[in-house]
Amino acid sequence: MSEQQERINRMIREFDGQGWHRTGTDVDRRSAEWLAEQVRAAGLEPELETFRLSRVMPRSSFITVGGNGVGAAGDTIEGLPQFDGGFTGPEGVSGRLGPLDSDTEIGLAEMAPNGAAAGALGDARRAGRHQAIIAVTRGGRPGLAPSNAWTFTEPFGPPVLQVSSEAAESLAAAAAKGATVHVTVQADREDAEALNVVARVVGRQPGTAPLVVMTPRSGWWECASERGGGLACFLEAARAVSAAPVQRDVLFVASSGHELGHLGLEAFIERRPALPVEALTWFHFGANIGAAHGPGGRLAASHDELEQVALAAISEHGAPGVTTAPRGWVPGGESHNIHIRGGRYISLVGGSQLFHLQSDRWPDAVDVPAIARTATAFADLIAAIARDEVRVGLE
Repeated sequence: MSEQQERINRMIREFDGQGWHRTGTDVDRRSAEWLAEQVRAAGLEPELETFRLSRVMPRSSFITVGGNGVGAAGDTIEGLPQFDGGFTGPEGVSGRLGPLDSDTEIGLAEMAPNGAAAGALGDARRAGRHQAIIAVTRGGRPGLAPSNAWTFTEPFGPPVLQVSSEAAESLAAAAAKGATVHVTVQADREDAEALNVVARVVGRQPGTAPLVVMTPRSGWWECASERGGGLACFLEAARAVSAAPVQRDVLFVASSGHELGHLGLEAFIERRPALPVEALTWFHFGANIGAAHGPGGRLAASHDELEQVALAAISEHGAPGVTTAPRGWVPGGESHNIHIRGGRYISLVGGSQLFHLQSDRWPDAVDVPAIARTATAFADLIAAIARDEVRVGLE
C-alpha cells in the first residue's frame, strides 16, 4: 500500500472498531472526538458543535408466533423498532398476522433499505389500520437492514418492528395461515446531545463565496464501507486545502444525525441559514464510496459545469467510474437538504450489497485503493477551486 492508502486503511479500521455509530450515543461522542483529532492531523483546527435530540433507546422488541399450526407457540424473532414510528409498552400487542391490505391486527410487509416511509408500507403506516406492522428488511444480502428515520422529529403511524430477511419465509407462512402473534416494539426517549465535527479555512479574499465539504459520520452498526469512504474523502480534502493558502473560505462538516433525517446537517445550517445558497459549491461525500461489494458510484450535480469538472477530476486520477444523475433529479443523502434550498452541489454516492447490514465491516467491505483514487481526485479539485485555479459558478 502507498502511504496514503495506509492512512486511509488505518482510519477506516479505527472507525469500524469504535462500535455502533448511532447518533447521540457514547460511541458517537467518542467517534466525534477521534475524528476531530484526524482533522487536526490533516492540518486544520476542528470544532465540536453540539445539537440536541430526543434519542430513541431501543428496548426488548420481538415478535412471537402463536398457534394455528404454524410453528410452536413461543417461537420468537427479535428485531429493531422503526425510529420514527410508534412504540408499544412492555405488554405489547396481539392479533392475527396478515398482509398490509388485509384487516388483520398485525400487518406484514417487506422493506428495501430506507423504504419505511415509501410505497405500500408508508401508505399503511399513514392509514393506521394495523395495531403494529412487521417489516422484513431486504438488503443486498441476508440480515437486518434498518431503515433511516426520515421523519424522526415527527414520528407517525403504528409501531413497526424491523426484522431480518432470514425470517421472511417463516413469517410469510404464519401470515398465510392467519397465525396469532404477539408483538413488542419497545423503546424509550431521552434527551441527548450529539456532535458535528466542523472546521473552517479562511481565504485571502473576504466576501467571496465559500466552498463547503460535508460527509455524514453516523449510521447503523459499524458501517465501515457506508461511512469510511466518505470520511476518507473528507480528510484528504482537508489535507489538500491545508497544504497552501486558499483564496476563498472552505468549511468542513462531518455531521451526526444522518440516520435520523439528517439532524446534524440541519443543525449546522440552522447556525448558518444563508449558507445553502451563498456557497459557491457544496461537496457531498455520501454513502459507500469505494465499497468492495457494490454496483459502483453515482454522481449528482446541480449544474452542468459542476458535473463536468467532477467527471474530469475522476478521469484524470483514474478513480472508479460513475453514472451521472439527470439534471434536476432530487438526490438522497445530505445533498437533498441543499437541493431543496436551491444550493449548488456535487454529490458522490456509491452502492453496496452490505448497505445497512451488520456485515459492513473492515476490511472485507472496503476497496482502499479505489477509495484513495477517488479521495485524491476530489481533494485536488476542491483545493484547486479554493485557490481559484479552477473556476466554477457565477462569480
